[in-house]
Order: sequence, then C-alpha cells, then structure tokens
Amino acid sequence: MALSDSTPDRILSPRSQPAAGTSVSPEDVQQLLHAVAAHQISVTHEQAARLAHYCHLLWDWNSRFNLTRHTDWDLFVTRDLIDTIELARHVPQNSTVMDVGSGGGVPGIVLAILRPDLKIALCESIGKKAAALQAIVKDLRLPVVVYADRAETILKKHRFQVITVRAVGSISKLLAWFTPIWKSIGQLLLIKGPRWSEEFHEAETEGLLARLKLESVAEWSTPGRDGNSVLLRIVKT
Repeated sequence: MALSDSTPDRILSPRSQPAAGTSVSPEDVQQLLHAVAAHQISVTHEQAARLAHYCHLLWDWNSRFNLTRHTDWDLFVTRDLIDTIELARHVPQNSTVMDVGSGGGVPGIVLAILRPDLKIALCESIGKKAAALQAIVKDLRLPVVVYADRAETILKKHRFQVITVRAVGSISKLLAWFTPIWKSIGQLLLIKGPRWSEEFHEAETEGLLARLKLESVAEWSTPGRDGNSVLLRIVKT
C-alpha cells in the first residue's frame, strides 16, 4: 500500500543489470540435498534446484563483491537455510514482506523460494549489492522487487505486513530506525543470536519498547556455533 510522497522509489530495473549467467547441474542439486538431509531438514526437489541455482549465482557475484562468507553447501544450509526455514514458519500466508539489509539475499531470496505465496521486496542501501540482488532475482525469475535505498525511506511511502531483519544491527538500533514509521509495519521479525537477551534489556532500559510487544517465537541450534538462534516478533500494542 503506497503512502503519499513525491520522491520516486529507487527500484532497480531488471534490464539495467548484467545477469551472472551461471547454471546449475544435477550434481549440484544432489550435493545440496545431501547437505540438507545431513542436518535433518527437508526441501522439495524443485526448491533444492532453485536454491542451488541461487547459491551459484551468489557465489559468482561474491567473487566481485563481499556478499557472503558461506561459500559451500554445508555452510549455506547451516548458516542460511535453517534460519530461513524457521522464519518461513512464522510469516502469515500471502503477506507482503520487506527484507531489510538483504546483503546477499538471506533471508529474502531464500524465503521467496521457500514461500512463493509471499509478496517479497528486498531493501539494500549499498548500490553494488542491490545491483547484484537484482541480477540474481532476474536470473532466478523470482517476482521480487529490489529497492536500492534505506528502509526508512521506503517505509515512508509503502506499508508491509512483515519486515524481516537478520544481522543488520542491535534491537536498539533497529527500533530507533523503525519507531518513527511504525505505522508502515505490521510486525517485525528479527533473527538473532544468543546475545539477544542483552540487546532486549538495553532497548528496554532506553525506553525503546514502550507500547511495543517483543516475544521470542522460535529457538533453534546452529551446527558449529555456541548458543541458540531465536526469532523475535515485535508488534505495536
């Protein structure tokens, strides 16, 4: 739902960016499925094919820009796919979603592959990263909008039922950004690590949680890491 503003959105045109042109082989799909099975999660074969294609596109762009450190199948599954599967379970059906600080496309692009019912936008303020995201979604033929702008600017003009954030900033930092434009947000879903409780108390002390409800809706372990990850939901009361 658009809000009134005279400034046009900085939406990248699919025709303005080069395609990475990387294809995926049956062997790639099988390697991804093997990594998925090793961690006792599941995706369909069609999802695995698109996810494998996404990984190759991302890793190709990563040779030019610093988009991810997760450059093998096991790291992708344990660091990115598991997080996004947990997130996908808590996004209402047919929601409008904006992923803030998308970077290399996690969780936004992965969520679009797992949940095609969602209307997803990616928000990335760093121009070269936004250009890479646009090329990737074009190659994957995903109906995903890429905004090359700051979230605060986009949310002054558009409303989303769900905002997703991972590895962008502390709870206090995020709430400082979003509080002035909360009317444009249905709910905020944050993927956080084991320090989330410290961040929660910091935000509470600073008075940033006034008239907001924060709850932990999911918790899971990440192989190879100490402590659990959590999904936090923040809504206005």
